[in-house]
Amino acid sequence: MMNTTQKTCAVLLCAGASTRMGFNKMTLRFCGKTPLMLSLEAFDGLVDEAVVAVSEDTYDMANEAAKSAGFPVRIVLGGERRQDSVYNAITATEATIVAIHDCARCLVTREVVAASIASAIENGCGVASVGVYDTVRDVSGEAVDRSRLVAAQTPQSFDRAALIDAYTKTECSKLFTDDAAVYAQAGNKLFYSNGDRMNMKLTTPDDIAVFEALIEKRSEASKEKTMRVGFGEDTHRLKEGRKLILGGVDVPFEFGLDGHSDADVLTHAAIDAALGAAALGDIGMHFPDTDGAYKDINSLILASRAAKAIKARGCRIVNIDATLVAQRPKLAAYRDEMRRNLAEAFGMDVDAVSVKFTTPEYTGPEGRGESMTARAVALIEQH
Repeated sequence: MMNTTQKTCAVLLCAGASTRMGFNKMTLRFCGKTPLMLSLEAFDGLVDEAVVAVSEDTYDMANEAAKSAGFPVRIVLGGERRQDSVYNAITATEATIVAIHDCARCLVTREVVAASIASAIENGCGVASVGVYDTVRDVSGEAVDRSRLVAAQTPQSFDRAALIDAYTKTECSKLFTDDAAVYAQAGNKLFYSNGDRMNMKLTTPDDIAVFEALIEKRSEASKEKTMRVGFGEDTHRLKEGRKLILGGVDVPFEFGLDGHSDADVLTHAAIDAALGAAALGDIGMHFPDTDGAYKDINSLILASRAAKAIKARGCRIVNIDATLVAQRPKLAAYRDEMRRNLAEAFGMDVDAVSVKFTTPEYTGPEGRGESMTARAVALIEQH
């Protein structure tokens, strides 16, 4: 809530006829949310309550949205004109400040809302607006000085008593397109707050695809993400008569690694690390050595299948760092090819895959040429 003793109310307008849309645009859903739901989210924590002006067609939709809001929401019937709906709403609250917003501007940000309300608290009025950047001409062709122009948006926030007084002083027969016009008509000075060029109005069918893309992008960006780390380790004995496959590369050597699959110890460690980060068990659970289907299989195929399982869990592999422990042969010449193979199998950028080699200085089974060991860590991002 804003740090103020003044009570603030959001007045949200959902009573329009949507003539240019061709159907009631308030019934549209973006990422499962109606324009009213999205607007309520933008005001949450910035106002004490909301009054929603509806038509008979939007009453049920508004009632649904009100139940899921994080603050008190009341519903009133709007009028025939926009100004009638606003008047019905502002007289239904006793708040000191009213922030009037067209729910068709459901891309509004909390920053724009807060700026409008703050201006109203300080100046009695805060009309969200942006500068005019295009060249503007009147019908005679003469250019208009755009430095003197602003494009008004909503919310438009006001001292409620002053706005009610302005409404009572205006001609009932006159049509006003926004509340700033009503307020100024009564002799009040307008003050402008920072709007946003993305605070567009949903008006015609052509707008729907744009709003869908922008709201989906915003939704993805706002999803909570958790970073998780996994560790993998694998060891295979060296054996005559087998190919030495490491990171999908057939490395010339007098010995190969013994195992049910191609025994690619480097790839196996990377698979275990990635599966572990996603809490999906280990390579043996997914590809058991008791299953003939995996006999001599290329381990990069297993890596690709593991990556699909990880993705299905809502995770993305961020990077893999693997180290191979072996006395012989020299492997540096094959590093880049191994990285490319692993990156392709896991569906990653090659820059996110690291492969390192170390010798155990003739100690242990790896140093005696009896086996090779690989260790890997993987970082994943989970929504």
